[in-house]
Formats: sequence, structure tokens, C-alpha cells
Amino acid sequence: MTRRTERINDLLREEISDLLRREVKDPRVGGLVTITEVDVSPDLRQAKVFVSVLGSEEEKTSTFQALEAASHFLRRELRKRLTIRRMPELTFHPDDSLERGARILSLLDQAREDRSP
Repeated sequence: MTRRTERINDLLREEISDLLRREVKDPRVGGLVTITEVDVSPDLRQAKVFVSVLGSEEEKTSTFQALEAASHFLRRELRKRLTIRRMPELTFHPDDSLERGARILSLLDQAREDRSP
């Protein structure tokens, strides 16, 4: 990955997070939504947006439906905010790394409690 695509990945992650926080008013976006990573293809035509949603399965499902519905709006707003030649198509993918991390931490805490007399 080149330095340019890394910068674009970081920039898109920050801007999409900001747009979700301030502009997207869809009630289907539930739970704690975090943009964990953006991976832009080398030709800048596609961007995989990895999203972590802490909440129930219904909240996760509805959040991803809302994100897919808002993808054109997000792309249009990004085009207004950023000065890059080609704005990539956004696709949203689940990222459960935060949930796995929380699960590992709870297992470690449980193991510590079991060890202490």
C-alpha cells in the first residue's frame, strides 16, 4: 500500500465517521457505531468501509441496511468535503474486532478472579 492510499484511507475514515455522527439522521442506525478501517483499492474506484456496531443483532442488521441506503448520500457529501479526483464507491462490511477484544478482556478478568484465593 502506498503512502497516498494510506492517507486517503485515514481521511475517508475520519470524514465518514464525522458524517455519521453529524449528518446521518436515520433512526435505523442504532447501538455504538464505529468506523474501524477504510481500505481503498489501488485505482480508487472501491472503498471497503469496516464498521463495528456494538448492540443487538437487530441493531446491527438495521444499521448496515441504513448504511447501504445512505452510501450515495455519504459519497456525495464526501465529494463536497474532499478534493480528490475520484470518489470511490463505498461498501460496508462488519468488523467484530472490538467485540472479540471485549470478550478476550472479560475472559482474562474471569481467569484472574478464578486464580485469586
